[in-house]
Order: sequence, then structure tokens, then C-alpha cells
Amino acid sequence: MPFGGVFDIANKQKRADELDQQAADPAIWGDPIRAQSVMRELSGLKQAVGDFRALEQRAQDAQLLIELAEEAEDEDTAREVGAEIVALQSQVAQIERELMFSGKHDHSDAIITIQPGAGGVDAQDWAEMLYRMYLRWAEANGFKVSEMDFSPAETAGIKNATLSIRGDKVYGWLRSEKGTHRLVRMSPFNAGNSRETSFARVEVYPDLQDDEIDIELNPADLEIETHRSRGAGGQNVQKNESAIRIRHLPTGIIVTCQDQRSQTQNRERALHILKVRLQELEEQKRDAELRQLKGDVVDANFGSQIRSYVQHPYQLVKDLRSDYETGNIAAVLDGDLTGFMEAFLKMGL
Repeated sequence: MPFGGVFDIANKQKRADELDQQAADPAIWGDPIRAQSVMRELSGLKQAVGDFRALEQRAQDAQLLIELAEEAEDEDTAREVGAEIVALQSQVAQIERELMFSGKHDHSDAIITIQPGAGGVDAQDWAEMLYRMYLRWAEANGFKVSEMDFSPAETAGIKNATLSIRGDKVYGWLRSEKGTHRLVRMSPFNAGNSRETSFARVEVYPDLQDDEIDIELNPADLEIETHRSRGAGGQNVQKNESAIRIRHLPTGIIVTCQDQRSQTQNRERALHILKVRLQELEEQKRDAELRQLKGDVVDANFGSQIRSYVQHPYQLVKDLRSDYETGNIAAVLDGDLTGFMEAFLKMGL
């Protein structure tokens, strides 16, 4: 059974060879973050290629066993063949799981931003609930989290929060979360305790390396401000104004960074994140133009919801793209997102 074409071994091997050359360059070790990213991707590719080769050899061996069993009409060999086929199916399923992460940036770290949408105070509270959900998801999976921005709202919840999450395949997992999330519940913020619907927007970006970004910034397009760093709950975490807020005037994109040790480091990090977001914007434009040229239908409703979380009159979380659902909303809000993420990623296989 030829697995190479199915699993695109040639391109994986080619990419592994390129990363091997980068890792052999002593200059790369002057940038620990870049070196870590390269070695992580290289390790994953080598593992994948090795697994595919082993699977292909195992399939060939199983084929020989089948031929022997047919010739000998031996029950013991037939049982051995049956057990081997079951083992092969399990191995193929495992490899298919790895294939879910075949996107260009799936092995990258990620930047995730959560903002309230329609729904007033309820939406601000909902945005903070999502913020906590992703924190718990990251912690449960052993990923490193850094809070780049946290802007509390006046009554409850947040105006904005941005997290940098680092680890293998973080962007590959989190790209399933990009979009509008809808909550239906009995509101704790009005006297009648009426049922309210609120929305929050989640944006996810791959945390690209500088050599992966083809964006030049014009200083005249930037409005840069400094302010004191703030932590979860709104408390000031530094007395000096080390946090940086950058507004890109042509697009209106705002980036805030407060997780570095100095104002200079926060400025550099914020400029990097701005480039990442502008790069993503350019890629989205190119994708939209390509879909138009191909005659594909383009969804113009940028805020269309991807998932609904219902707490009243019943309990249900349902993804509107994959139709995956669960009634255990408490577990989902506590970071149990694997089922939703895998269902979304399998749609691309």
C-alpha cells in the first residue's frame, strides 16, 4: 500500500532538509526563540517522516503475511494477519491525526485576542469567560502563556485581552477558535435576571518569525503611546510606563504589549505583532481575491458566529461549522476544547 503520496512525504522531507541546513548555521543560535522554533518543527517533521516510512514498511509486511496465509490456508497465520490489520488501522488513525496539522503555520506559536461584541456588560463578562477558558486550555496542555494585554471593563469583564501562547502546534489547534462566539444565559447584570444573548470575537494569529514576514512599516503610519502595565483584574503591575500601545493609522489596528521587561522590549514586540497582523490581513485579501477568481462564494459577514454556548433554557455547546456538540458546558468553559478543535481540523482532511 503506497502511503507516500497520501501523506506528502516528499515535501515533508524537503522541508526537513531545509531546516537541517538552518540548524547547521551557527548564527541561528544567537536567536534562542528562532532556534527553538526551528528545532521544534524539524523534530516534528523527522518524527512524521519516520512514522510514515515505518507504516509503509509495516503495510508491505502485512501484504506478505496475507499472501502466506492464503497459500498455506493456516488459521494461526490468518489470526496473526487479522491482529496486524487492526494494529495498522490504529497507526493510520494516529497519522491522520498528525495530518490535521498540515497548514503552513500549524506548528507555530500563537497570539490570541479576545474582545466583547454586542451585548453590553454581558458581552464584556463573556469575553473574560473566554479569556479564562483559553488560559485553562493552555495550562492543561502544558503550553507557556504570556499576557500581552489585559484591559478591564468598568463594571465587569474586559474590553480586550491578548495572550501569547507557546508550544508545539499551538496555532494549529487554536486556528479552530477564530470567529464570533455566542453565549445565551440568564444575565447576572440586570434586575429581572432575564435571558440575554451576548457575543465576543476571538482572533488568532501565528506568531511568525521575522524572516517569515514581508511587511515594511512606515513610521508616519504609527501612533505610539506608553502606559502602565496592568494585570488580570485591572491592577497596575508596574509603576513606570513600560507598556506600549501602537495604532496603525491606515488600518486602525491597535496592538498593546506589556509582557516584556522594558519599554524598549515591549515596543519591539508590539511592532513585531503589528507586522504579524498586517501579514495576516494581506494573506486574507489574497485568499479572498483567489476565491473570487475561482468563482467561489465569499461570506461577507465577517462577524458570523462559529459556536454557540447555551446555559438557558438548556445546556449545550455546538460548533456551527462541524456540528460537534456537548451538553457539558462547564467542562468546555474550563478548557476542555479538544473535541471541538479536532472536529474542525478533520474537516480539512
